[in-house]
Amino acid sequence: MHEDTGTNTGLLLYYPYRDMEVRVMEALHAGGFEDLSYAQARIFQRIDPQGSRLARLAEQARVTKQTASVLVQALEQEGYVERRPDPADARARVVTIAARGRAAQAVAAAVVAEVEAQWRRRLGARRYAALRRALADLHEDPGTG
Repeated sequence: MHEDTGTNTGLLLYYPYRDMEVRVMEALHAGGFEDLSYAQARIFQRIDPQGSRLARLAEQARVTKQTASVLVQALEQEGYVERRPDPADARARVVTIAARGRAAQAVAAAVVAEVEAQWRRRLGARRYAALRRALADLHEDPGTG
């Protein structure tokens, strides 16, 4: 057990996330996806399986719509995503995952599974499950209390 160093909880949550993010990006770059940047990956990972509107991606990534547009444009040029008409609104477009993007997702998913398995072994199944429940609770009701 580690002694409480007084580090704020936000940083304690960030450190393992950042470690996972770095490991995923290293695997992606080693796997032939070296043109994928951290900023692009942060937008990319938020795309729903059925597609996402640009405004929603910007909101989720907490960037401006203009920034999200630039990142999506680069992802599209590099073959990770496609923009298609929104079936719910012909005037709108959705960003969907292209074949190259699905290949990158498979690499990332393998690393995420490996990291989560390591965390589960380190914490034990009960503490790991409790951590996930607590984090899910925080996600469901952010900023209130």
